[in-house]
Amino acid sequence: MLSNIPINLDKVKKEDLDKEILRAGIMAELDAINLYEQLASMTTNKKIKMILLDIAKEEKTHVGEFQTLLLFLDKQQAEELQKGKEEVEELIK
Repeated sequence: MLSNIPINLDKVKKEDLDKEILRAGIMAELDAINLYEQLASMTTNKKIKMILLDIAKEEKTHVGEFQTLLLFLDKQQAEELQKGKEEVEELIK
């Protein structure tokens, strides 16, 4: 994503705007996690690697914060997430 919101928020219905903002935030955080972990895997400097991985971990917390808010606002998303979890648990028994 690298700083580009993948949808035009001006075209989103007013009642869906906050959900789409949170989804864009989640995508940005996931993008940052991938970037920092990839950079960490490329460096041979232990201090840089340590800092990059620590920052990636913080971004994972941000994903959880955005997701918690999204699930509070979007009950259908919460229900489907639970269904997906149950399907995976059933398949990997």
